[in-house]
Amino acid sequence: MKVVLFCGGYGMRMRSSEASDVPKPMAMVGPRPLIWHVMRYYAHFGHTEFVLCLGYGAHHIKDFFLHYEETTSNDFVLRGGKPELLSTDIADWTISFVQTGIESPIGERLRRVRDYLDGDEMFLANYADVLTDAPLDNIVERFAGSDAGASMLVVPPQSSFHCVEMDEGGRIGAITPVSELPLWENGGYFVLRQEIFDHIPENGDLVADGCGELAKRGRLLAYPYRGFWKPTDTVKERYALDAAYTHGDRPWALWEREKVHA
Repeated sequence: MKVVLFCGGYGMRMRSSEASDVPKPMAMVGPRPLIWHVMRYYAHFGHTEFVLCLGYGAHHIKDFFLHYEETTSNDFVLRGGKPELLSTDIADWTISFVQTGIESPIGERLRRVRDYLDGDEMFLANYADVLTDAPLDNIVERFAGSDAGASMLVVPPQSSFHCVEMDEGGRIGAITPVSELPLWENGGYFVLRQEIFDHIPENGDLVADGCGELAKRGRLLAYPYRGFWKPTDTVKERYALDAAYTHGDRPWALWEREKVHA
């Protein structure tokens, strides 16, 4: 299945300065940017046809792949001064780089790459800045067996705050972590049918418009997941993932587990 990645937003909370024009998916986690980790996750499940919805800072993403260094994350033999790769990351990938506008909302970005999907009935989509170890094959299989128009991964609230219950006099009766409330939030990792395009107007939003309309019709499927799922909306969250990578704590790197068991 083709994978549409939204990687054209400003990512203001991830920017180190006003002068920085590096898009959020290009923030580094270990020796590779976030978008690489997301793409490796999909490739692990056999999905290697990518459509990148570019916008702000697009040249950073283009340059990364145009000058891709396989030796950074693959073993190799140096023979006669030339590297002979023992494995590769992206040799079997097909990547379409599509400029979808600087200010475009995500729904509009999706509309602008519709022709690159070749009319495929089902396809995958993601924000390109969230990491997980969710079982994608199970997610796709569950969706394929349904009549839903879209499926989204949903996760428990990620806030570290607490909610309080109190009476009219201000006496608190209970304190509950937000993460333990019976609530779920959008975790991205969408599986979509072509029908989604019927519900996204020009300059519309994928979730509020497309998924919102499907939800009203009872045709939006959720895949609840309580396993590893980490966003990178802030510099702090990116630093935490980078530190975890450095210490070998990489639950999202399912492809590394294959090497261990090989």
